[in-house]
Amino acid sequence: MGKVLVFLFDGMTDYEITFICHVLNTDAGKDIITVAYEDRVVKAQSGFSFEPDCTISEVVDLQADGLILCGGRSVDIKPSLMKLIQRFNQERKLLAAIGSAGTIMLAKSGVLDEATYTTTLTEWSTKYQYVYGIQDPFPRDNYIEKRLVRDRHIITAQPIAFLDFTLEICAWFKLFQNHQEKHAFAKLIKGA
Repeated sequence: MGKVLVFLFDGMTDYEITFICHVLNTDAGKDIITVAYEDRVVKAQSGFSFEPDCTISEVVDLQADGLILCGGRSVDIKPSLMKLIQRFNQERKLLAAIGSAGTIMLAKSGVLDEATYTTTLTEWSTKYQYVYGIQDPFPRDNYIEKRLVRDRHIITAQPIAFLDFTLEICAWFKLFQNHQEKHAFAKLIKGA
């Protein structure tokens, strides 16, 4: 069983995380706990509205198995979120980030300083500086140009790799008994 936290924010790219949340909840028996800065409805890019289960201040000390961060066009990265990410990193719990906003959250929290990663933001432009309100947070020497990178307990993925993201998180939680089972599931969901 166990719990997995999912951070919600206005403008999030929800398609990147809905499938993994479905699999973790139905197949792995994980409680998916949605978290936001405030106790109010969050509007995703898809137009769907999400009501968080609790606020970040309510989960500061909550024991959970992982934290999933999705992408989006912009996100306000507050100290409370950075502290939560840093705690999960120190405890070597799953940190899974996809898309630009997801990987920026990890980078700004400093956890990518000691990990390899991927992101769609291969170069930091003045546009990104304006949108996110920060200088380039990424340790560029650790960047790997791949769809998905797993470095110990940290998984990063580009948005187009949301199925690979699902597979790798499932592998992290040991939902496959062997490589053949993982390959069979990949073939089932990707059709390849």
